[in-house]
Amino acid sequence: MLSQIELTEILYHLPRHSSFRYVNNGTLTESYFQSAYETVNEGYVYIVVTKSRSPSSNVIGLFTDKEYNHVSLSFDKQLKTIISYNGGKRATPPGLNAELVENLAARNGSAILVYRLPATEKQKRIMIQKVEKINDEGSAYNLLGLIFKRSRKPNIMFCSQFVYTMLKLAGLNYFNKRAAQVIPSDFIELDYGRKLEFVRRIALDNMDLESGINESEKNI
Repeated sequence: MLSQIELTEILYHLPRHSSFRYVNNGTLTESYFQSAYETVNEGYVYIVVTKSRSPSSNVIGLFTDKEYNHVSLSFDKQLKTIISYNGGKRATPPGLNAELVENLAARNGSAILVYRLPATEKQKRIMIQKVEKINDEGSAYNLLGLIFKRSRKPNIMFCSQFVYTMLKLAGLNYFNKRAAQVIPSDFIELDYGRKLEFVRRIALDNMDLESGINESEKNI
């Protein structure tokens, strides 16, 4: 169930969304792409799965029945290049946006799980170049896609749809599913071949930073 406050916040931001046209254009800066390209020889991309406790995450939880309802992609281990599709902030429209760890885990009870996946220089370049193209062409958050599992235009996506699309484009997808049907927890729960390596857990409400995870925590 959503609280009255959560419903009010969601309805307030609803007019900013569009599932039919691009509303976000060029929010990723030149300095962002410079930082991303500096990571191409590091050997990994990072998958960041978040339990954010935000109203939008709680709405997604109604459809997924999961606690961890946001996923992002980062090209560096310090998570300085973390990006995903999200609802944006007041200064950035819904669509493809850079993210900050401190914002993802800003609410009480939130947590972030960070995993890394081996990636070659060529594979990372493919993904970064695709991100550049989306940034230039425009994007929007696929709000209706959460229900209907479809996209009206190529760059209208939600977070898990975006991350899976990037991995598949680079030949890094380790499970097979239609992108519009992927949910954030799939990136962990469908890792049957154990391609991912757990890096750390971050919970900023208590500054908890862990270097390991038990099996019960992996099944989120």
